Amino acid sequence: MVFWQLTIDANDPRSLARFWASALGYLTAPPTSPETTWWQHYRARLGSEAAFGDRLFDPEGLRPPIWFQPVPESKAGKNRLHLDLYPTGRDRALPLEQRIEIVEAKVADLITLGATVQRREREDDPDDPVYFVVMHDPEGNEFCVGG
Repeated sequence: MVFWQLTIDANDPRSLARFWASALGYLTAPPTSPETTWWQHYRARLGSEAAFGDRLFDPEGLRPPIWFQPVPESKAGKNRLHLDLYPTGRDRALPLEQRIEIVEAKVADLITLGATVQRREREDDPDDPVYFVVMHDPEGNEFCVGG
């Protein structure tokens, strides 16, 4: 098994971490339960009450952590990797119009946190209708919000 974290370059790691904590529902400290490898690692290094301004952790302790690595240069070009957020839980049983409402509510929340919209895409395929919004976080990293 490979143990991994997602590392994102950032000019202002703490600010970007705050944005993504709100966007993903992640925390700035590893959860104490379950006893994950990340939590063991940080407790051994920094103690049990450690909180980080530049690292995020899944509150359930199941998904990979995220580290916002400080870098001096600004983002240049399109991301080769991006996050897709699904506030609908990818529930295809929901009618497309309801999924669009849920996606747009999340988009509105993210805009208040500093994200911007690049474009909206809708495909009305009767067998597999799709709706998603391409966005940029406060430092310009692309991500999608879809239903």
